[in-house]
Amino acid sequence: MNNLSNAAPTVSFDSEELILVNPDDVEIGVMRKDRCHDGDGQLHRAFSVFLFNAAGEVLLQKRADGKRLWPGFWSNSCCSHPRAGETMDEAVPRRLEQELGVSAELSFVYKFSYHARFGTIGSEHELCWVFVGRCDDTPAANPHEIAELRYATVAEMDRELASPATRITPWCRLEWESLRGRYADALSAVLP
Repeated sequence: MNNLSNAAPTVSFDSEELILVNPDDVEIGVMRKDRCHDGDGQLHRAFSVFLFNAAGEVLLQKRADGKRLWPGFWSNSCCSHPRAGETMDEAVPRRLEQELGVSAELSFVYKFSYHARFGTIGSEHELCWVFVGRCDDTPAANPHEIAELRYATVAEMDRELASPATRITPWCRLEWESLRGRYADALSAVLP
């Protein structure tokens, strides 16, 4: 499924200011995105969205080759950051529109922090809010962010994630495991 929007604008910038937080998700400052991801990274607020269609398949994106961290890896439908001064209620729909050209009603499921290094290039160190929702609109991937889109059934996701060789982002692995385990009720609520 290669619905790429050739006229898509660049929507992510190294200079954008992200929200630094403490482990309790209390805002403690702001920092440029590139600096947040340098070295071991600085803990900052982020979000991940899992969109499901009417058939119960989850929309996955392959990260664009130009991405600094985990280029060419598969990940959940949409993942990004609120910018300084922006709430989640503002950031999430903004990014769904910018990356996929869709809107969706979402349910907040949980938040967690994680740290993952991408070799010597940098790290994700995020306090991530996880959302699920239904969306039957046809997505149009912003090629600056996304190389490819595809849908997977729950069983296909389980099989792919069972293999450590599958090129899937570390946050997607962690989040899917939680959605299939501790937060299974939230996942069931968006499945047919």
